[in-house]
Amino acid sequence: MQEQLINDTSEAFRSVFQSEPERIFLAPGRINIIGEHVDYSDGFVLPAAIDKHICFAVKQTEDSGTCTFFAKDFNESFSFKVNEKQTPVSRTWVNYLLGVFNAIQESGKEIGGIQIAFSSTIPMGSGLSSSAALECGFAYILNELFDLHLTKKELALIGQKAEHTFVGVKCGIMDQFSSVFGKEHQVIMLDCNSLEHQYFPANLEGHSLVLFDSCVKHTHLTSGYNDRRKDVDNGKKVLWEKFPAVRKFRDFSFEMLDEARAEMGETSFKRCFYLLKEIKRVEEAAKALSEGNAEYLGKLLNETHAGLSAEFEVSCNELDFLVEETLKQNGVPGARIMGGGFGGCSINLIRDEQVDEVIENITAQYKAAFGIEMKVYRVKISDGINEYKRNELIV
Repeated sequence: MQEQLINDTSEAFRSVFQSEPERIFLAPGRINIIGEHVDYSDGFVLPAAIDKHICFAVKQTEDSGTCTFFAKDFNESFSFKVNEKQTPVSRTWVNYLLGVFNAIQESGKEIGGIQIAFSSTIPMGSGLSSSAALECGFAYILNELFDLHLTKKELALIGQKAEHTFVGVKCGIMDQFSSVFGKEHQVIMLDCNSLEHQYFPANLEGHSLVLFDSCVKHTHLTSGYNDRRKDVDNGKKVLWEKFPAVRKFRDFSFEMLDEARAEMGETSFKRCFYLLKEIKRVEEAAKALSEGNAEYLGKLLNETHAGLSAEFEVSCNELDFLVEETLKQNGVPGARIMGGGFGGCSINLIRDEQVDEVIENITAQYKAAFGIEMKVYRVKISDGINEYKRNELIV
C-alpha cells in the first residue's frame, strides 16, 4: 500500500508540475491507545503512529517566491507568495498548510519556492489525525529543505499552532507529537503538560488493533469539542480558586473534586471526573502493554468508553452500538470510541484468531442497524514522519 501511495503521488506531481519530484516524505496518522481528551488537561496520553500516511512529493523551484500545492485526493491546487502575510481561506485543507507557513514566518525564518503534490491513505474524519499529518509533514519538509534548524518538538508545536490559529480548533498537542515522534512497535506515553515522553513496547502478541469506522461524523464536532473545553476550563477555575496550591490539574484528588462539585455545577463536575480517572488509566495501560497483559488493557479501554459516553458525552448512537456489540463477540478484551468524538472510529483489541469473525459479524450487524457499510482498518504501529528514498526510510 505504501509503494502504491508513493507511486500515485509521484505521478500526480509529474502530471501537474510537468517535472520529476526531487524528494518524497511520509507523514503518518495516529491512534491513541488510551487517554482521550486529557491532552489539554495536564494529562498523559498513549498514542502511536500507524502505517497509514500522507505522502508528499516535493521539489524546490527557481521561482523562490511561490509555494504551490496540489491535493490529489481533492483534485485541487493552491498557491501563495512566501513574502506576503497569509490569512485563512475558505478551503480547510489549505488552512492547515497556511497556518504552518504563518507560524514559521512569524518566527522570523525564511523559506523559498516549493512545489508539493500530496495524497493520503489516512481516512479523513475518522479520528486518525490526517490534519496533524498534513501540518507536521509540511513543517518537516520546510525544515529539511530550507535548513530551519527546528527541533522535533518545535515542529509539533508549529502544527498545533496552525490548527489553533488558521483552522479554529483548540486541539491539544498529542496528534502532532505522535506524527513527529512515532516509533515502530512502540507507544509514546506523553506528558502533555511538559512534553516529556517515554516509549513503551507495544507488546500485543496474539492480539491486533482493528479500527471500525462508523462512517458518520456528526456536525457538532468542532463546536462540541470547544464546548467540552469550556466545561473543563470552568471546572478547573473553581478547583484552583479552592485549592490554589495544586500546580497541575492531574494532581487534584477526587475528594477535592467532590468538594467543588456544587460550585462548578454538574456538567463541569462530570467532565473533570472523567478526565482525572482517564489520566490514571493511561499509566496503568502503559504498564499493561509493556507486560503484554491484553485482558487488563481491554478492561481499561472499556472503562474509557463508558466515561466518554456517559461523563464526557462525546459518543453517539452509532459508536455506542459498535462498541457494545463488539464486546459481545468472542476474543475481544476491549473496545472504545477513539478520537474527538461524535463519530469516527472505535478502536478494538481482538485476539488474532478471532479478527476475521468479529469483523464479519459486526459489519453485518452495523449494516442491519443503521444501513451503513462500516469500514475496517487493520493498523500496525509505525515510525513518525520520515523521508522516503530508494526503498529505505531516512528518519
